[in-house]
Amino acid sequence: MTTLRGRWAQGLEPRMFCWIIKDRLAASERPGGFARNHRKIRRQEELIWLAQNGFTRVISLLDSPHNLHAYGEAGIACEHVPLGRHDELADRLPYIYESLARRLDVPTERILLHHEEFGDRLIGILAGYLLYSGLVDEGPHATLLIERLTSRELGAIGREIVSVTVSDQIIRSGVARPSGS
Repeated sequence: MTTLRGRWAQGLEPRMFCWIIKDRLAASERPGGFARNHRKIRRQEELIWLAQNGFTRVISLLDSPHNLHAYGEAGIACEHVPLGRHDELADRLPYIYESLARRLDVPTERILLHHEEFGDRLIGILAGYLLYSGLVDEGPHATLLIERLTSRELGAIGREIVSVTVSDQIIRSGVARPSGS
């Protein structure tokens, strides 16, 4: 990775960056931008910012392994946990939530979770994770909280991810739920 000087050495905050669990779990669109808007120099600047701000790991939900090499070059560990197709949600969600939980169980981990863009699929995963981990008890509460944290309305795809999490009872073992939840 090229060494940058001056104000560039601080990097740039990733687009749509927000904290989900303060100082532990954040989310953004893919570093460098999505699809045709992706720029290598922007990715480098955003990875510098992540490293400068103590991020220890990037977890990518992309179906392809794009950018994984760049994270390693920036000195940030990475994990590829593909979200997959819409019809694979029930199979993929437990794996994604467990990957996040396993990493967050380590007190020194500071994680950025991303998908191609900061949209419904990513936000739905974040809301589902709040349920999975026991940080919230009900789907509507998870939806409301994630909308507040991200300043975005959760659309149909994101709400379906929450619904699958609830209906398939994808809950971390050992997490107690109040009766009726």
